[in-house]
Amino acid sequence: MRTDDWRLTEDVDAFMARAGDFLRSRPGLHIAALTAIARLRARGAAAYGPEAPLFGRLVEGGEVRAVFHRLPSLGLAPTPLAPGQADALAAHLADLGHRLPYVSAEDRTATAFAEAWQRRTGATPTPRVRLRLHRLGTLTPPDPLPAGRGRAVGEEDQEHLIRWCAEFAADVREAVTVDAGSWAGTRFADKRYTYWERPDGTPVSMAGANPMVAGVIQVDPVYTPARLRGHGYAGAVTAEVSRAARAAGAREVVLYTNAANPTSNALYQRLGYRPVAEWSVYDFACGAG
Repeated sequence: MRTDDWRLTEDVDAFMARAGDFLRSRPGLHIAALTAIARLRARGAAAYGPEAPLFGRLVEGGEVRAVFHRLPSLGLAPTPLAPGQADALAAHLADLGHRLPYVSAEDRTATAFAEAWQRRTGATPTPRVRLRLHRLGTLTPPDPLPAGRGRAVGEEDQEHLIRWCAEFAADVREAVTVDAGSWAGTRFADKRYTYWERPDGTPVSMAGANPMVAGVIQVDPVYTPARLRGHGYAGAVTAEVSRAARAAGAREVVLYTNAANPTSNALYQRLGYRPVAEWSVYDFACGAG
């Protein structure tokens, strides 16, 4: 495969004009890319820092076969690639002198690219996390539900919501500052949130939902403080958010889990979520320069 089959641009609108149909052809599988690009277009590239974003599409026989995006200071996020396609992409980016802190992709793609990047640059890939993408089939709420109800999070809850999102980020070892000053620039700011609260009104769990993109709503994050776990609150609030997503017209409802967490994977499967793909993130100790 020729490296020049990959067409690169820093113009998100030009990229989506040529690659948008490809991404929307499998929106559930491509939801991470669709969400990241929608967020970039809404906020503007300047919100991500002085570095320009980078987008690429693989063109074979006049058709787009794969794409990638890379937002400023973040890693590479390609759609599924064959090993030869991953190698050609690694060669192209290395020849252009790009530096990559990590790659995040479907497991076989991430592994193939990490190995190709190491061959091309000498960077050492280190597995960071393995995720699992799930799609909702038939929603099956917990029965019985824990005492209480779901309710939409309002402006009066903002301080509490920010604190819980910061705790969630710390739990999953996400390297991000989440506080009142940084909130608007985080990935947590543009979601709709729901609390599960006890009969006395005390919030005990939360779930967020991204804005709908290409008919897909991604549930993210789901968080219950450690001291409140084991009572069925996460299942109840996830079912509530999933029901609301379907009611809002979503053709697909998806979420990611940590593949190494059997508790959460079993919970979501009981609710009706089914595995779609394994996802991996590899950090690079150094990059081409």
